[in-house]
Amino acid sequence: MTRKSHFICTVCGYKSPKWVGRCPECGEWGSLIEEKNNPGASISVDSSPPKLVSEIEVSRKNRYISKIGELDRILGGGIVPGSIILVGGEPGIGKSTLLMEVAEKLSYLKFPVLYVSGEESLQQTRMRATRLGIKSPFLYILAENNLTVIQNQIKKLKPGVVIIDSIQTVYLDELDSSPGSISQIRECTYSLIRTAKKNGIAIFLVGHVTKEGFIAGPRIMEHMVDTVLYFESSKDYQFRILRATKNRFGPTSEIGIFKMSSSGLEEIVDSSSLFITDSFLENETPGTTVVPTLEGSRVFLVEIQALTGRSNLAIPRRVTQGIDYNKLCLLLAILERRGGFKFYQKDVYVNVAGGVKIEEPACDLAICLALASSVRNQSVKPSTVVLGEVGLTGEIRPVGLIGQRLREAKKLGFKRCIGPLMEQKEAGEVKGIQFVGVKTIDRAIQKSLRER
Repeated sequence: MTRKSHFICTVCGYKSPKWVGRCPECGEWGSLIEEKNNPGASISVDSSPPKLVSEIEVSRKNRYISKIGELDRILGGGIVPGSIILVGGEPGIGKSTLLMEVAEKLSYLKFPVLYVSGEESLQQTRMRATRLGIKSPFLYILAENNLTVIQNQIKKLKPGVVIIDSIQTVYLDELDSSPGSISQIRECTYSLIRTAKKNGIAIFLVGHVTKEGFIAGPRIMEHMVDTVLYFESSKDYQFRILRATKNRFGPTSEIGIFKMSSSGLEEIVDSSSLFITDSFLENETPGTTVVPTLEGSRVFLVEIQALTGRSNLAIPRRVTQGIDYNKLCLLLAILERRGGFKFYQKDVYVNVAGGVKIEEPACDLAICLALASSVRNQSVKPSTVVLGEVGLTGEIRPVGLIGQRLREAKKLGFKRCIGPLMEQKEAGEVKGIQFVGVKTIDRAIQKSLRER
């Protein structure tokens, strides 16, 4: 007897004939949901004999350049025909706005661009296009949720680029489940992938995110597509960060920075000026440092802020924003052991100004010096940036691309850098900025803080 339904894990896609509390595959609790069986919803693959790698013809099509520099750089130089790009982010962060602007830019390449809206009517989409000043003669709008209808329109129009906003609203008639379910998202994504690869159409998929910050639907969807982009933002700030977490045709860990305005998203080309002001060159405030951090191939300067004070609690507070909590605890232990500081009776607060998140080890020394500056109430010397990884023994370890980082700091008017002694030779090749090499954390504190 054939079962009418089965259970599938929303995390790893594991299928089970009966419900269990914990997924046997990934170990996640409460992740299995019921899904009806649909024998007719099979995936068809075009059969072809294997070929020698030297006999396979490579497409000569160039990438589509959207003329949105931040997006083109993240994608590795433009949009590859036949690729599937998944764009995720919180509601209202600007996914639809960005893709509407992308559609308008690409339509000037004089091929049809189809924007499929599953959440708004034609009139609502037109209102947004009018607000963004979009009047392209090659941009087509379709308000539809049925994937069969969408596929038919793609065959008739033969667009170069298709935007599906969003994949959670699209459904197939052959499946009994509702739009947004695991089976609907998976089958619709498979169908769109076949369309993209067969016809050389670049397809953007907009994906909603869960409260945990992951794109809603089966995690296998991120493995199926070619590129995954995440929109990040803090509700207190106007700018948005677009981050590539997967890219088959370019580098990962690249970021693009945009600013939301009344006329749409604007590119932030000079990102360092977004987080650093000219007044910081004087730096008369204790507890602040500047670090040239690297995201992908891009360098921008951010300000690290630290505040320490006497604690009245049995367990002092450790509060972070923009850096990992465990990283702070590790650096506090190093400062106590190797720098002679006492934090066991102090509340500690560390913040990355501007709402940025930093993860690279090159920011360790900047965090340590900001903490030391706050405890001693001595500001860092003016026009100084700080750079270096801090080891458990207190040694300052080298970082990558130090020349590129120093050139960015010099461009903004900084004249001095505290960094690893082992990088002194490479850093000396950058003229116009003094490099002070240090070997240990206590030496770095001595060289960086102002005298009282």
